[in-house]
Amino acid sequence: MNDLDLNALLGAEDDETSRRGRRAARRRRKRRSRGRFVAPLLAFVVLAGILGSGGYYGYHWINDAITPDDYTGQGTDEIVIEIKDGQSASDVAVELERQGVVASARAFANAIANAQKSDKLQPGEYKMRRQMSAVAAVALLDPDKRLVNDPVTIKEGLRLSDTLKTLAKGTGKPLKEFEAAAKDAGDLDLPSYAKGKLEGYVFPATYEFEPKTTPKEMLAAMVQRFRQTAKSVELEDGAKALGHTPHEIMTIASIVQAEAGRAEDMRKIARVIYNRLEHNPAMTLSMDSTVMYALNKYGTYATHAELETKSRYNTYKYTGLPPGPIANPGDHAIEAALNPADGPWLFFVATDPKSNVTKFATTDTERQALVAECMRNGGCGG
Repeated sequence: MNDLDLNALLGAEDDETSRRGRRAARRRRKRRSRGRFVAPLLAFVVLAGILGSGGYYGYHWINDAITPDDYTGQGTDEIVIEIKDGQSASDVAVELERQGVVASARAFANAIANAQKSDKLQPGEYKMRRQMSAVAAVALLDPDKRLVNDPVTIKEGLRLSDTLKTLAKGTGKPLKEFEAAAKDAGDLDLPSYAKGKLEGYVFPATYEFEPKTTPKEMLAAMVQRFRQTAKSVELEDGAKALGHTPHEIMTIASIVQAEAGRAEDMRKIARVIYNRLEHNPAMTLSMDSTVMYALNKYGTYATHAELETKSRYNTYKYTGLPPGPIANPGDHAIEAALNPADGPWLFFVATDPKSNVTKFATTDTERQALVAECMRNGGCGG
């Protein structure tokens, strides 16, 4: 056999060896592929066998692994939960679990998400119960169920002293705490033109306070309510246009509030005040309401003896406005002070105490006639 034939024979043997190697490799790959498929299939079969053989217990083993702990029913003893400003639903869930209201934060988080109320929680105090279901807990955190005291209505024209008494009675908080908060008015965010005095700046309205609200916080809320009204009626700009400070306008508004029997008379009463302030020669305002404030008394008409008080609030004795408001005016009186009616009147008299009708006069002769009418109706000290 020559060299050429030997080489050919060796090449053929190499080709056969290579083919056998490739066939063996393919068989190994198939076995590995079957192994990879069989392993998870076998695991599934084993799991199915566990569930099948375990029945009820197998199901609950899986269910407990994916379902958070939760109580059932409406719970037991009551507890008050506070949602603080800025807390998220997750924060509340953790707090409810910590306080023993719900069995787990996850259960509450799931329940409030399912109810689509995760973004509807509002700060406040809520009466709940321990060991209640998460669904029941979500229902009790409705904003309408926040704990609040009975509404407290502060009437227009109340003096600060009476306002504090009304707040104490309506909220059950000690009067001395309100008086202390009013005395330290620097923390109540009063406008600068109030000169640190609260009289005139606790806005009369109906308020609902949460049980934990302190007297200082209540007064601050009322001052804030005043600020909202001042902004809506453009108090500062209006005062400037009239040539007065906002504090002077509030003083005028308080007198209007105290003197008016009806809202429809307020703008005319405001005009009388302006006409007297601007009169030449100068004349006093001569308002009984300011004298009564100075004496800490109540009444429609001051006596001759009462008119002798030396207080700067005695507008029979001193010209110009008194030092500050004599009560807390409402929006009608403030608007009247900013928008007085047009007219030449210098006097007004409440001619009928029963109907609260007020009539206006320009001359003293006209005023005397109105006073006589008032006395015939049982007013004006008659």
